[in-house]
Amino acid sequence: MSSNRGDRWRVSSYSNGDGECLEVARGLEAVGARDTKHVGEGPELWMRPSSWAAFVGSVSRGTLEG
Repeated sequence: MSSNRGDRWRVSSYSNGDGECLEVARGLEAVGARDTKHVGEGPELWMRPSSWAAFVGSVSRGTLEG
């Protein structure tokens, strides 16, 4: 999974403009996340939509284990 499919990245609606932002790209087969400070140069995390939904749900509920 990669961003070479022309995915459209968007900044989180929770971003406050201080440079500590997360961008997300949603495709049919994958969801990507990356740090806005390293666009095009830094790492991207890609996963299946079901895995992304489970991750976001865990963060929202405060049940994410590290």
